[in-house]
Amino acid sequence: MTTRGSSTTRWMIGIGLAGLLLVAYFLLPILSPFVVGFIIAYLFNPMVTRLDQHGVSRTWGTSLIFLVGALLLVVGLIALIPVLIEQTARLVRVFPQLLDIVQQRVIPWVNQTVGVELHVGQLRELLVKHGETIGKMLADGLSNVSTTGTAVFVAMMNLLLIPVIAFYLLRDWPRVVDRIERMLPRHRAGTVVGLARESDRMLGNFLRGQLAVMIANGVTYSIGLTLIGLNTGVAIGMFAGLVSFVPYLGTIIGVLLALIAMYIQADSLWPLLLVLGVFGIGQVLETVAWQPRFVGNEIGLHPVAVIFAVMAGGQLFGFFGILLALPVSAVLIVLGQHALESYQQSRYYRGGDERALPPGDDRAGD
Repeated sequence: MTTRGSSTTRWMIGIGLAGLLLVAYFLLPILSPFVVGFIIAYLFNPMVTRLDQHGVSRTWGTSLIFLVGALLLVVGLIALIPVLIEQTARLVRVFPQLLDIVQQRVIPWVNQTVGVELHVGQLRELLVKHGETIGKMLADGLSNVSTTGTAVFVAMMNLLLIPVIAFYLLRDWPRVVDRIERMLPRHRAGTVVGLARESDRMLGNFLRGQLAVMIANGVTYSIGLTLIGLNTGVAIGMFAGLVSFVPYLGTIIGVLLALIAMYIQADSLWPLLLVLGVFGIGQVLETVAWQPRFVGNEIGLHPVAVIFAVMAGGQLFGFFGILLALPVSAVLIVLGQHALESYQQSRYYRGGDERALPPGDDRAGD
């Protein structure tokens, strides 16, 4: 009877968890502020905990963190937004000039060298046609938004909800964790709590470290491109830095944009070497300074595995899947290591030998 009841309980828990995941999947469009709020609370929880240990209550500590964060955000927006808008507008104006260069220089060179007749007029016509179509779609979308106002209302509500959700989660973080721990089966609580702490250590260090690496890359690229005279250096540099959470993607996109912008601005090939030098120095700094200093080997994923994780997250859950791909991978690594240790201590792995081996002992493979 006890075995049957235990089995029934496990089935009920499994069905309940599957149901929660299914509901979360269908509610994904409205979960954005909760996901972002949770990430913010998770990132700043160590700071509030440290303040709490020094006698500052979590309510006052959370309020202080939010006040400082809001001031930094306002100062950053006031300083950067005008520059980014101006340089982004310049960058957008670069592409028509690029098409003219292709038509006047590249196409004749290809026709003369390769002997293949290219017609840039058809390409221009196609781009203009699709550009008009995209512009009409955007105009219709903006018209619908202005008439209904629903999308604007939802977006504004999400923006207002994010700090509210983050504040309450950050203030009540120990209570939330304690309630979750009380719900765990007592005979498994120790194992689950141990895995959660290991995941928390890896995940927290990775998220905070990766954010620092992205900012450091953006600042490095922006300063370097500005010093070599590129008038869109800040926009390109910050964009390349923010995309650098995917290995090599930020560098590739940044190099391409910077090469195009610099060639059109300088009308010469020699400054392109300076662009390559900036990104080369940036890559060296990321490898020898930023990554070891801020991230270290917290996740240990191969770059190909990172790219696959990001693409899989985007395919399954869209933009938030891309953001959460690497953190989820970090947790899965911890769970996978635990499963591997359990497997290596199992009778199946040892071929029926009941002697337990300590975790990490390689004698079983001899």
